Amino acid sequence: MAVSDGVVKKIILSYTYVAIWIFLSFTVIVYNKYILDRKMYNWPYPISLTMIHMAFCSSLAYILVRVLKLVEPVSMSRDLYLRSVVPIGALYSLSLWFSNSAYIYLSVSFIQMLKALMPVAVYSIGVLFKKEGFKNETMANMLSISFGVAIAAYGEAKFDTWGVSLQLMAVAFEATRLVLIQILLNSKGISLNPITSLYYIAPCCLVFLSVPWLIMEYPSLRDNSSFHLDFVIFGTNSFCAFALNLAVFLLVGKTSALTMNVAGVVKDWLLIAFSWSVIKDTVTPVNLIGYGLAFLGVAYYNHSKLQALKASEAQKKAQQADEEAGRLLEEREGESGNGRKSDNQS
Repeated sequence: MAVSDGVVKKIILSYTYVAIWIFLSFTVIVYNKYILDRKMYNWPYPISLTMIHMAFCSSLAYILVRVLKLVEPVSMSRDLYLRSVVPIGALYSLSLWFSNSAYIYLSVSFIQMLKALMPVAVYSIGVLFKKEGFKNETMANMLSISFGVAIAAYGEAKFDTWGVSLQLMAVAFEATRLVLIQILLNSKGISLNPITSLYYIAPCCLVFLSVPWLIMEYPSLRDNSSFHLDFVIFGTNSFCAFALNLAVFLLVGKTSALTMNVAGVVKDWLLIAFSWSVIKDTVTPVNLIGYGLAFLGVAYYNHSKLQALKASEAQKKAQQADEEAGRLLEEREGESGNGRKSDNQS
């Protein structure tokens, strides 16, 4: 009965982590849309909003890592930081800047549909950097996802070319960042969790974003005499962004990255429903058909990755079992050899 209770408790905790992550991810996306959209809060400064997030998150991450010492920092030289973390920070800043900018021009529902292209971008860039092997079956799956997103885009009632370009660039930069994490960090045995990622990468983002901010947004903010920083709005928005990173830390740490992918699909459908029913964005049947096709492609891709992971783990276990059997055989042969020597001496 104790084992049964433990399993039930684990399941409840897993679903709790999933629910918290979905809620916070949902909240951050809708909150960002509310702040940036000209028909809502009307504060169309995506670089400024991203910089506020980065300043808030890097400050809290510093407190958690250096002051409270709740999270262990990673041993990293200055040279490694400059050669590995800084390029990743540059890509992350561009990804956040363009994805937040897209909220000014596109609906929440359509942005989620465009984000379904992420596996396509990650796989394509992985093949380009030789981190993924080219497979006809996988490429056909990527084309089916792209075809579904193209149908969704065709059915979009308020299609905006610039907004779509911004979101596609955000997907491309984020996919490149994910591949470079494997090349520049994971291959060197360095693994960053969401908190240490913020600790090392958020200050980089802040520095990189300050350049376009000074050119593009600072003059407008300086000349806008009616502007004042609403600490309640931006404080709660930044806290939600930081809490989302904590939720990712819990979700991946206590469950798996695959669970997060599945939870992400649930979140996307909830956001589409919310965008249609509450924000009153137009969601057409063609939108849903296209996204449905893309969703099936993404689901198949995740299933294939899971099967490959299971096969790899099974192969490792079999190899370990063979090595252990060989070791035992050598020990037994050694023991029998020693026994024969002692018999001959007698």
